Amino acid sequence: MKNRYQVAFSAGLLAAVWCGIADYFHLVSWVGFLGCSTYFAQTRQGFQGVLLSWATNLTGVFWAWFVIAGGSFFDSQMIGYLLTGISGAMMCLQAADKRLNFIPGAFIGSCTTFAMGGDIANLILPLVLGSLLGYSMAMFTQPLVYITDICKNKLIKSTHTPNTSSAGQ
Repeated sequence: MKNRYQVAFSAGLLAAVWCGIADYFHLVSWVGFLGCSTYFAQTRQGFQGVLLSWATNLTGVFWAWFVIAGGSFFDSQMIGYLLTGISGAMMCLQAADKRLNFIPGAFIGSCTTFAMGGDIANLILPLVLGSLLGYSMAMFTQPLVYITDICKNKLIKSTHTPNTSSAGQ
């Protein structure tokens, strides 16, 4: 990884800030980190990546809700298995739409919903904010890389510049 130290500084600093914000507002911090991971795992840059993260994570939340809610109407585990299969297939099929073409994002949203016991009210906000956290980390890393490159170039120039002050003596 070319800019490992800049990424590490940005990620570490903003992860700490996120934990403080999550704690203060009683948000589930690990859910935010899953939203952040979704942002970094998909391939779109900038805010387009945030939108893709949101869309796929939130459809995954929907499909998990579909399994949980649908399964609650029946007294059979087999129905839950069937609904899980349907939702898994749908998360893959929805990727035919370019706005939903990041399948792991849907599965992350779905798994988060199951891990939170279907508590959608407490998972949507940190999941959405998590994507913004990833975007912020990427945006904060860019100026750090730029500053580092400027410093490296100045250092290289200062160590390779011939000393001409004594040339005429």
